[in-house]
Amino acid sequence: MLNYLWGFMLLIGVVYAAITGNLPAITDAALDSAKEAVTLCITMTGVMAFWVGLMRIAENAGLISAATRKLKPFLRFLFPNLPPEHAANEYIATNMIANVFGLGWAATPAGLKAMEELSKLEEDRREGRISGPVRRRGIASNEMCTFLIINISSLQLIPVNIIAYRAQYGSVNPTAIVGPGIAATAVSTIAAVIYCKIMDGKL
Repeated sequence: MLNYLWGFMLLIGVVYAAITGNLPAITDAALDSAKEAVTLCITMTGVMAFWVGLMRIAENAGLISAATRKLKPFLRFLFPNLPPEHAANEYIATNMIANVFGLGWAATPAGLKAMEELSKLEEDRREGRISGPVRRRGIASNEMCTFLIINISSLQLIPVNIIAYRAQYGSVNPTAIVGPGIAATAVSTIAAVIYCKIMDGKL
C-alpha cells in the first residue's frame, strides 16, 4: 500500500513540475538528494563500525559479562520467571547496554538473539524441561512481551544516532539533544516498566 502511495505522490509531483515548468528543479533536487543520501550513509557506516567495534571489544574483554552481573537485580525484577543463568540474560543485558548508548545497530543483533533464547525457553517449558508459566504455541511469553516493550522504550544516555545526524546536517551544537533525550527516554522507560509489571499482575 505504501509503495502505491509513494509512487502516486512522486507521479503527482513530476506532473505538477512539468505543468508549471519546474521539471529541471525536480531533476536537480533528485540528484542532490541522492548525493546527500550516499554521504549520510558513509557517515553513519563509520559511526556504526566504530561503536559496534567497541561493543565487540567490550564483549571479548568480559565487560559485557560483568555488566550483566551488575544488571542481574534489575533483570530479576523485570523477568522474575527467567532462570538466573539462562543465556537470554546476557543477550538482554547486551541489548539494554547498547540502547543506553544509543547504538540501535549494536542492540538489534543482541535483541534478536535474546528473542531466540526466550523462544527456546518457552519450548523447554512446554516440554517440561524447565518449570514456569506456559503460553500456547504462537503466543508470545511474558518475558518476550516485557523485553520488547523495554527495548522500544529504551533509556538513552548518549543518542549517538541523533548526534551523528545533527552533526551531518550542520548543527551548531549536535549534543544539545542529550539532556532532552535522557529526560524523554527515562519517562518512557519508567512508564514501560510500570505497564509491564501491571500487565504481569505483579503490582
